[in-house]
Amino acid sequence: MADLAEVPSAPRGGRRGRAAAALAASQKYYMQDMTMEAIASELGVSRSSVSRLLAYARESGIVDIRITSPVEGGSALEREIRDRFLVSAHVVPMPSTVSEVDRLERVAMTAARLLPQFVDSHMTVGVAWGSTLSALSRHLPSKELHNVTVVQLNGAGNMQTTGIEYASEILQRFGEAFGARVQQFPVPAFFDDPATRAAMWRERSTRRVLEIQARMDLAVFGVGSPAADVPSRVYAGGYLDRDDFRSLAEDHAIGDVATVFYRADGTWRDIRVNARATGPDLERLRRVPRRVCVAAGVHKAASLRSAMAARLVTDVVVDEALARDLVAT
Repeated sequence: MADLAEVPSAPRGGRRGRAAAALAASQKYYMQDMTMEAIASELGVSRSSVSRLLAYARESGIVDIRITSPVEGGSALEREIRDRFLVSAHVVPMPSTVSEVDRLERVAMTAARLLPQFVDSHMTVGVAWGSTLSALSRHLPSKELHNVTVVQLNGAGNMQTTGIEYASEILQRFGEAFGARVQQFPVPAFFDDPATRAAMWRERSTRRVLEIQARMDLAVFGVGSPAADVPSRVYAGGYLDRDDFRSLAEDHAIGDVATVFYRADGTWRDIRVNARATGPDLERLRRVPRRVCVAAGVHKAASLRSAMAARLVTDVVVDEALARDLVAT
């Protein structure tokens, strides 16, 4: 189904002109079943120009494509994940031969197309950083909203970088997609000393960000796993040293959300590294009305399974292979 947004007509040229042309092409293609060749002839442009106009219409939100399953409740895999883990599942179909890079890209693109359905005006959206969220942010379509705040969920600095440029790029894309105010969280991913974190959390500037996080209507994040064959950014980007990895192994950590670690049974408070982490308290995260997790690759199965069992997730977007692994055990 294609919903065509109203775009005022405008002379050719400029952003408004391109939007008007994209609207005209979309109406002919989606509503009148005209071929690209016929549209090109009628508009006096090339077929490739029509293709670009249709792509622009999708990316800018002029066209909103929705796929509705003819089967009640969606696919069997989605229903099984929903019944077992009590989450709303979106399974991205793809063959097992797809590379890990393409797998992540396809899942991220699907999640990006779904996310605007969950965001509305007057909302506060918490966003984690990482490879998955970075890929997702590149595909976000625009949705015209007002009074939306996008807030960073966890610090991104380490001994090698402040992390500001990396995290802010993700946040900025979210902000541009939803016309939102962006609130960064300029602290390290992990403090060296729990006492430093405690002192920083008493600072008014930090409390202000924490209070924004406490008002979140929606949180968007991926999951990491210290034991995965394909490590997440937090495990491969210089955020943890040898002692940290040893500590996580001793504490039986199986994964993390926004750099806060948890075990297979969902417990997390006495994992020592968490005393220095700047991600959200997982009990607080559970109180966010909608918590969207995006994950690709079977190496994320144990971590994602535990996150869902711990009630950290309300909605999940996964590739088909990962979905099958989730319900196989």
